[in-house]
Amino acid sequence: MQTLGWREWGALPGLGIDKIKMKVDTGAKTSCLHAFKLEPFDKEGENWVRIYLHPHQNDDQTEQVCEAPVMEQRTVRDSGGHEELRYVIETVLEMAGQRFEVELTLTNRDSMRFRMLLGRQAMEGRFMVDPQESYLSGQID
Repeated sequence: MQTLGWREWGALPGLGIDKIKMKVDTGAKTSCLHAFKLEPFDKEGENWVRIYLHPHQNDDQTEQVCEAPVMEQRTVRDSGGHEELRYVIETVLEMAGQRFEVELTLTNRDSMRFRMLLGRQAMEGRFMVDPQESYLSGQID
């Protein structure tokens, strides 16, 4: 089983995101992606969401827009105990030489350091975490 550090690089090719820095968070059950604006819409009778995000850490000028089908809406409790109803999508995550489906909740993370959290569900059976290390899976140029 591969070991990850507390922060890693990955890609979400289905959303057109070729690299994103993520915090590896064993305290979070579900993975989470930053979205400063969400627009739900109907596409051929299915619920979709248009996601507006700032893909790079410490950069709120660069914007990227992507779309994904909505799996569901779910109430999520953050580390401060606050509950929020979030859209949930599923997409492919590429990291550490692996490619797998991951569930992502969508919320505004502009005030947070990382644009994505990698939660326990995505790591289960794939990775271990060494909290003293960073970027053990390599960097994406």
